[in-house]
Amino acid sequence: MEMHTIHTKALSRFLQILDNSFPSGAFVHSFGLEPHIVLERVTNRYELELFLENLIVEQYQKLEFPFVREIFKHLEEDKLHLLIRADEVFSAMQNFHYAKASKEIGANYLKQIDFGIQKQVVKEYFLKVKEGVAFGNELAVLSAYGYELDISPETFLLLWSKKTLLNIAMSSLKISRIKPSEIQRTLLELEVDSSGEKHLSNFNPLFEEIIYRHKDLEPKLFVT
Repeated sequence: MEMHTIHTKALSRFLQILDNSFPSGAFVHSFGLEPHIVLERVTNRYELELFLENLIVEQYQKLEFPFVREIFKHLEEDKLHLLIRADEVFSAMQNFHYAKASKEIGANYLKQIDFGIQKQVVKEYFLKVKEGVAFGNELAVLSAYGYELDISPETFLLLWSKKTLLNIAMSSLKISRIKPSEIQRTLLELEVDSSGEKHLSNFNPLFEEIIYRHKDLEPKLFVT
C-alpha cells in the first residue's frame, strides 16, 4: 500500500518561512486588533475568541482559503494566465495599503525561495512576478512555492492560518490586558476549517464596522 506523506524538507522549509523571524529579525502584525481594543470590543478572552473566529469564518473562509485553492488548481492545470489573473483579482479586493504591503512581502519572500525550482509553471510565474507582469502578492507566491514542494492546499492553509493567529496573539499581549494564559487557551481551543466557500468574497462585517471608524489604527507593525 502506497503511503502519502509530506516530504520532511518541504515541511521544514515552510515552518521556517512562516516563522515571524524569517528572514531576519522578528515582527508581528495585529490584523486590525487595535481599533477593536480602543473601542473596547475586545477586552477579554471571549471577545478575543470572537475576533479570531470572525477573521477565520468571515474573512479567511471566504477570501484567502478559496484563493489558495484556486491558485493550486491553476498550477496543477498549468494555466499560468488564469493564475496571474487570480493574483490580480485577489489583490484588487484588498485596500491599497494592504495590497501594497502584500506585494512587497511577496517580493521579499521570492528573493529567499527562488532557487532550485523544478516545476516549469512555478518557474514561469516567479519570472512574471520579477518582471512585473504578475502582481505577486505574498499568498500567491507562497502558494506557488507550496505547490513546488508538493505541500497540499490543506496543509498550506493550516500553516498559514496558525501563523496569522499567533501574530494576533502576540499583538494582543502587547496592546491588551488579557492574561497570557487566557490567550494561550483561546488559541488551543480554536479550530480552523479550511473548507470554506468556493467563491471569493471580501466582506467581513466585524472588520468593516470597526476599521472604517479608525483607519489610522490599522495596520500596526511591531518590530523587535
